[in-house]
Amino acid sequence: MSEYYDDLADEVREHFEDRIEDCQVNYGELTITVAKAQLLNVCRELRDVAPFKFDELIDVAGVDYLHYGKDDQNDISWSGPRFGVSYHLLSVSNNHRVRVKVLLDGEPPIVDSVIDIWNSANWFEREAFDLFGIIFTGHPDLRRILTDYGFIGHPFRKDFPLSGQVEMRYDPLKQRVVYEPVSIETRINQPRIIRDDFRYEGREQPGEEQADA
Repeated sequence: MSEYYDDLADEVREHFEDRIEDCQVNYGELTITVAKAQLLNVCRELRDVAPFKFDELIDVAGVDYLHYGKDDQNDISWSGPRFGVSYHLLSVSNNHRVRVKVLLDGEPPIVDSVIDIWNSANWFEREAFDLFGIIFTGHPDLRRILTDYGFIGHPFRKDFPLSGQVEMRYDPLKQRVVYEPVSIETRINQPRIIRDDFRYEGREQPGEEQADA
């Protein structure tokens, strides 16, 4: 399978040349990186050109690179654009897949909608807008899909507070939904320490061999 995608990557590079920024096969998956100015042209040809025929869009995922590369051991600063969008495509006739990735700078991040190429992008793009604040130019109905219309912020961004911005409840006196400041206090969970106790007494422990009778 890896050889198959290596050959497909060569076809992608030969066909698109400098219209794509990168084309790599990692862990048996083909990923194409495209500048947002070329996104629609590249996607349209990925759908229509015979060797590719990616006729189905199966997912659109927003990405926030704010803390990318940082962990307990490393503190590598990501120098690229903060946001990105990944498009996962499937060719039913050719039985292969590809991920198309576009990086977005600016606030808010803006990219063209692919809804005219794959109609299934409709709700996927609304979800990315709702959770990441990514604007899809040309989308016919770009509004929240998972959070409430009065929701403040975008909850999948890395700097969004875990407790949220406001609380929502129904006020029986006003007979409507009201928004209030967050009343949840920040709590630090301490890890529990697991120790041997009486429940294990008299039982064979893992790794122990039972004595011969």
